Amino acid sequence: MNIKLNFYYTRLLLSGIILALTVLPALAQKQKNTAYLFTYFTGNTGLEESIRFAISTDGYTYRALNNDQPVISAAAISSTGGVRDPHILRGADGKTFYMVVTDMVSAKGWDSNRAMVLLKSTDLINWTSSIVNIRTRFPGQENLLRVWAPQTIYDQKAGKYMVYWSMKHGKDPDKIYWAYANKDFTDLETEPKQLFFSPTNGACIDGDIIFDQGKYHLFFKTEGEGLGIRVAVSDQLKEGYVLREGNVQQTKDPVEGAGVFKLNNGEGYILMYDVYTKGRYQFTKTKDLKQFTVVDHEVKMNFHPRHGTVLPITTQETTALLKKWYSPENLLSSFQSAAIKKNNVVLDTTNSTLYLPVKQGISLKSFDPGFVIFPGMDISPKAPYDFTKGPVKLKVSFPGTKPKVYELTASADLNPVLNGYYADPEILYSHKTGKYHLYPTSDGFTDWAGTYFKTFSSQNLADWKDEGVILDLPRDVSWAKKNAWAPTITEKKVNGSYKYYYYFTAAQKIGVAVADDPSGPFKDSGKALIAGKPKGVKGGQEIDPDVFTDPESGKSYLYWGNGYMAVALLNDDMISIDSSSVKVITPDDTYREGSEVFYRKGKYYFLWSQNDTRDADYGVRYGVSDSPTGKINLPENNLILSKDVNQGIYATGHNSVIQVPGKDEWYMVYHRFTRPHGLEMGQSAGYHREVCIDKLEFDAHGNIKVVQPTLKGIYLVK
Repeated sequence: MNIKLNFYYTRLLLSGIILALTVLPALAQKQKNTAYLFTYFTGNTGLEESIRFAISTDGYTYRALNNDQPVISAAAISSTGGVRDPHILRGADGKTFYMVVTDMVSAKGWDSNRAMVLLKSTDLINWTSSIVNIRTRFPGQENLLRVWAPQTIYDQKAGKYMVYWSMKHGKDPDKIYWAYANKDFTDLETEPKQLFFSPTNGACIDGDIIFDQGKYHLFFKTEGEGLGIRVAVSDQLKEGYVLREGNVQQTKDPVEGAGVFKLNNGEGYILMYDVYTKGRYQFTKTKDLKQFTVVDHEVKMNFHPRHGTVLPITTQETTALLKKWYSPENLLSSFQSAAIKKNNVVLDTTNSTLYLPVKQGISLKSFDPGFVIFPGMDISPKAPYDFTKGPVKLKVSFPGTKPKVYELTASADLNPVLNGYYADPEILYSHKTGKYHLYPTSDGFTDWAGTYFKTFSSQNLADWKDEGVILDLPRDVSWAKKNAWAPTITEKKVNGSYKYYYYFTAAQKIGVAVADDPSGPFKDSGKALIAGKPKGVKGGQEIDPDVFTDPESGKSYLYWGNGYMAVALLNDDMISIDSSSVKVITPDDTYREGSEVFYRKGKYYFLWSQNDTRDADYGVRYGVSDSPTGKINLPENNLILSKDVNQGIYATGHNSVIQVPGKDEWYMVYHRFTRPHGLEMGQSAGYHREVCIDKLEFDAHGNIKVVQPTLKGIYLVK
């Protein structure tokens, strides 16, 4: 009896051991997802049409890997040299990854591509790829114009990976099709079949299928009627999709590239989409795929994605990606505090130093930069830090490398005075509000492509409040929709009430809008005020207005021009000019643009910018006259604002001037290249500019002294 029992228990023990040896490794493979991988592209030119990766631990705060550069060579995997719209999927086995991308270079035209690329990986780092050209692969595709935005989903019933994408044939609208991939994920083994049939026969692109509560939810973008992101639902993967009513995007701006992913904490899903006309993404949160709440305030990225997708990943996968494409310097650049002027941070890897400029009024006795620390990383000591006692030494630990010590400092630099990219600043003191108001060009848009104007207010020239958009060309202006540049403004009292006349550049013409308050709303006059060149002028552009009211005569003048300086008397209505008074008063051949006129102690001062705004030697010169219409006399050494190489300040120009009311106290407001990275940007530095304010002084003879551009700026104490 005992022998039999011992034999029974021995067999039971052996069976348990065998079960553990076979089951436990399989369970170990199914690790918990703790982070997210965002795969995306960034634009329509050159290397922008390539696959990039970013990492997040919470689904909201993302940091680019590989310094936001491609992680896979588009030239090596595509037939066109570019790829777009990456979609990434974890395979049914939990350890194989599949990615599909559009094989396309947009510069060749939106109807130029016929192919997609299929990619496969077991580690998210090394990928194999195959090109599938739909036109040559399948019959009956002779009139195929384009193949867009492929995605992949696993069909459990068929045990195969289904690829779905949109295609356009001839004059037909874009339609969403599907086909099965072969076993090796190197080709499509079945002919394309239409997946969704639009009841309106409208164009359907950018499909994304999510399985939830026993239903397949197809998110897609439609054109024409119902423009935006729609959802169709079916209980079968490949057919039967019924369109729900209404759109699900939470913005009125055009969108594309919907992507849905499940949050690791079980709180539901994120629906994100590309708000492509605004250069940003929008994130929304949902628990039922029906009601969506905008959560943009929680989202932070150090890159600008276009049409991408997000994949939940494990800690082990995250660590491997970080070892491959992240560094201690990336960690030190991950600060999230809104008090930091992020564009102006100086990270010196040679000397192992990090300088954090913070906004005015922030306490530096206990300051937390908000570093994003991923698994396997560490910074010691922990924040917050006391910077009032000097630099703080940080030890940075990073997977696969020896710890490194950095010296961290922080202080309040008032320049730039606005957080972000702005240029061509005009400044006004409003007697109605008792405040200073700034009116810049909204900068940071490729080739100066901004379309709106904002304003900011301050009582001390240091603390500026964003008053919002005061004029939006597409919305508010009928005669021009692009190139919102270089405004100027004046305050007038009309019939006992204040009026504000705002002159602005749009589409290389000059317009005027009127408001009852310096922060708007402004109403456009309905037509361009300056639309052509003055007589005798052949080159240049009709841009950069400046308005000046002569305190001697009470008359108001408008100045403008690029390559020439023109002046005209404004009529009493302030929205039209006396065309017979137009006069060209270009001071000399250093004049490029950016006229500024002011009056002091019987003299009229004329300031202008030399060189091109993309030139590091962009600077301000001046002349003096006895009249608001010239002749302009040029002092010796009249270059009064220029670069300071020792401080890394370049391209200081396009200024305005403000006098403190009741005092002979003056300040110059100007823009510069963004610091410290402007000079290395090349030509694009010319539309990544920042607004600064420094003191303007005169000598005993009324000559303007050279203005010293500073980092500290000024703080006006009343």
